[in-house]
Amino acid sequence: MCAKKSSNETGLLKSIITNKCPHCRKGNLFIDPNPYHLKSTMRMPDRCPVCGQQFELQTGFYFGTGYVSYALSVLFIIIFFIAWHLTLHLSLQDNSIFCCMGVSALMLIVLQPPMQRIARSIWIACFVRYDPNYHASTGSI
Repeated sequence: MCAKKSSNETGLLKSIITNKCPHCRKGNLFIDPNPYHLKSTMRMPDRCPVCGQQFELQTGFYFGTGYVSYALSVLFIIIFFIAWHLTLHLSLQDNSIFCCMGVSALMLIVLQPPMQRIARSIWIACFVRYDPNYHASTGSI
């Protein structure tokens, strides 16, 4: 028999997209919820406000997010080009490929702050595991 998921339990993918703590999946990873406040877009508290999980596991922990952000950007471009080709068709004869490249570059610039946050969420989720009984492990209720 499969274990049933409680109705208030958040899944891994949802916690990554919504930038939640990977340990409890409830606390916010970032101080400011708006990624477009560029002065504070990457500011994080030292610990999760809900479970107390430390967010910077070691000095320079988030340097690896550059690789994740790069992979997300490449994935976005591939999906964007496929969608463009299926809807508007790419061709070298009418220079539509250059238009597609320009639009995808602009989209990447606009989407960079949320993509950087998702890259951090993915990176920390790779190293911190979810604990449904985090209340018992921290001693808080």
